[in-house]
Amino acid sequence: MGQAAIMGITGRSGAGKTTLVVRLLETLAARGLRVSTIKHAHHGFDMDRPGKDSHRHRTAGAREVLVASDTRWALLHEQDGPDHPTLPDLIARMAPADLILVEGFRTALPVAIEIYRPTLGKDPLWPTTPQIAAVATDAPTLDLPPGLTRLDLNDTDTIAAFVLAHARPCRITGNQTTGHTP
Repeated sequence: MGQAAIMGITGRSGAGKTTLVVRLLETLAARGLRVSTIKHAHHGFDMDRPGKDSHRHRTAGAREVLVASDTRWALLHEQDGPDHPTLPDLIARMAPADLILVEGFRTALPVAIEIYRPTLGKDPLWPTTPQIAAVATDAPTLDLPPGLTRLDLNDTDTIAAFVLAHARPCRITGNQTTGHTP
């Protein structure tokens, strides 16, 4: 992969999206790929703790607070109003990578894998989400429509191979991201 590519990991709450993302990160990093992630949070979140200097800066009115150490840095940015940042806007802020795994943002993704566990008793997303190209499941059998690939949820190497073969390259120009088929 010469340029950044996107692959979404989607599914209902409790399906195991984060667990799969972590396993994929370990597998793909071991292959020498630079992999970044974007995770959508449905509710407000705070990486800061009350009483810490950065929290005090933010609550006093700072629009952005950058916290840095010798080993990492984080930028906290306050959003105006109820508008959510778009996936292209977020990607444009990231450092170059070979692959970006995106958890959430399912309607904005060019391509995704759904984690589906029938035992959760929740409806699958693939019937109404055309971006889903594969379903990773722990079900021994699963009736899928033609063109939708079934992946064994416990076979990380096969899922990683699918990700590498089907992730969509993206070009970022200013604040715009365009996904196109490789």
